[in-house]
Amino acid sequence: MLSIQTINQFYGQSHILRSLSLDLRSGSCGCLIGRNGVGKTTLLKSITGLLPIRDGQIQFNGSDISKLSTEARARAGIGYVPQGRDIFPLLTVEENLKISLGARPDKLRHIPSLIYELFPVLQSMKHRRGGDLSGGQQQQLAIGRALVLDPKLLILDEPTEGIQPNVVRDIGDVIRRLNRDFGLTVLLVEQKLPFARRVADDFFMMEKGEIVATGAIDQLSDALVRQYLSV
Repeated sequence: MLSIQTINQFYGQSHILRSLSLDLRSGSCGCLIGRNGVGKTTLLKSITGLLPIRDGQIQFNGSDISKLSTEARARAGIGYVPQGRDIFPLLTVEENLKISLGARPDKLRHIPSLIYELFPVLQSMKHRRGGDLSGGQQQQLAIGRALVLDPKLLILDEPTEGIQPNVVRDIGDVIRRLNRDFGLTVLLVEQKLPFARRVADDFFMMEKGEIVATGAIDQLSDALVRQYLSV
């Protein structure tokens, strides 16, 4: 599904991603974990085309997307929910969702019913402005907006950050359902290990711009957590 081969990325003179390679299996849920500042968000932005890579290659469904625009990658089937959600606060919930319709290859012009099935609160609040929603509701809106694309790969950057526990549970249920019932491939950054262990199949441990350990999520040992996550 997603194959990243020895990519390098720089901010000015700072070498952020260092010959990083990663393979995400089709239909799996992979979790990127690591301390703050190790390059997790930079990697996600490089996959989505928001940041250019210096060299290396990013393949998606067997095609090299390394030089495609963000819009072209969205049309190819990559949905992205950034850290902080980035919804449009002055637009209604319905208008926020409809924005993604333009990137659908099938030219669908209405919000798929699945979005409201997964997130009923969005239907009940579809005429309210996005900025009037709670943090948890905004996160559901951001995920719903990405799903309107009908993506093959859903990328989420810390989807539980600042969210109340009951909504965290609901978001976890949605990710599991999309992944296991619909076969949607998922890649997420997550700091909460209980959440990661619940939803993910595989983990990718990052340190200083590199992948330093990978494996099935049940292989994420206390020793690895102490080595790469403890402060």
